[in-house]
Amino acid sequence: MRPTYLSLSHHLSPQPTLPPLTTINAVPSTFTWDHPSFFRLIEGDPGQTEWTDSTLQHMAKSNYDMLLLPGDLSYADTVQSLWDSFGRLVEPLASQMPWMVTQGNHEVEKIPIIHSHSFTSYNARWHMPFEESGSGSNLFYSFEVAGVHVIMLGSYTDFDPSSAQYKWLQSDLQKVDRVKTPWLVVLIHAPWYNSNTAHQGERESIDMKAAMEELLYGARVDLVFAGHVHAYERFARVYKEQANNCGPVHITIGDGGNREGLANDYIDPQPKISVFREASFGHGQFEVVNATYARWAWHRNNDNESVMADSVWLTSLASDPTCKV
Repeated sequence: MRPTYLSLSHHLSPQPTLPPLTTINAVPSTFTWDHPSFFRLIEGDPGQTEWTDSTLQHMAKSNYDMLLLPGDLSYADTVQSLWDSFGRLVEPLASQMPWMVTQGNHEVEKIPIIHSHSFTSYNARWHMPFEESGSGSNLFYSFEVAGVHVIMLGSYTDFDPSSAQYKWLQSDLQKVDRVKTPWLVVLIHAPWYNSNTAHQGERESIDMKAAMEELLYGARVDLVFAGHVHAYERFARVYKEQANNCGPVHITIGDGGNREGLANDYIDPQPKISVFREASFGHGQFEVVNATYARWAWHRNNDNESVMADSVWLTSLASDPTCKV
């Protein structure tokens, strides 16, 4: 008999009162594309609870091509058997479609005196194809798929301008061909933009943003996905705290179902650059339609149904003549 995956999960608090559906813009009626439409799921901080199981069930119903996960996978926190149970939990999906991940704070697993090395289990169990992108570390890498260049960065490894990660990022961005890959997407764990009261003032957010935001803006990155905060939030295109039509859209999606529960409190009033925010468990869907247009939709877990609560059509910065570098 297979073990029960969710035996260590906590009791769940009820979901908050739900606002009405947000619908933004409409897709243009005509366009051409050399690749078939490509559908990605994005979810962060899954853990191993009943809400995780609900999220996975909703994901399984999506005809997706790949999962992108911005860190905090198993919530093992040095309990190695939880890495095993997490693997069994996600195996039905992860064995069928690629799961591309980066690390979060719960993957560090560094114990003073006893174990001085970070990410030992993460690196052993989730070996990503970092070598192919010229990276020297499993904690940061890139890959290309169906018109998108995806960069996975490490919030919990060195990121200052003298670091290996920073120098690799500079080199990787210079190699991006926006004809071949007109969409440029970055994943981190600790969000650079966040109007939730949770995880404010952390160096992994503030210092990494100070070090790398200019690089991403100069390369015309389209979207930055983050986890860490256990809620959903979508920002406008932004650069240096201001709305900027040539900056990336920042999206926090740390709402996969972790044991710590939801981050329910937000800063009031809501910043103008914050377009939509809600503390609910769920997942996101990013569908690249062609070289110019893509659709983002966030689906909350609402009882037994996956409810689309936020959606937007996006135009790639590579196709915007006002954002040419």
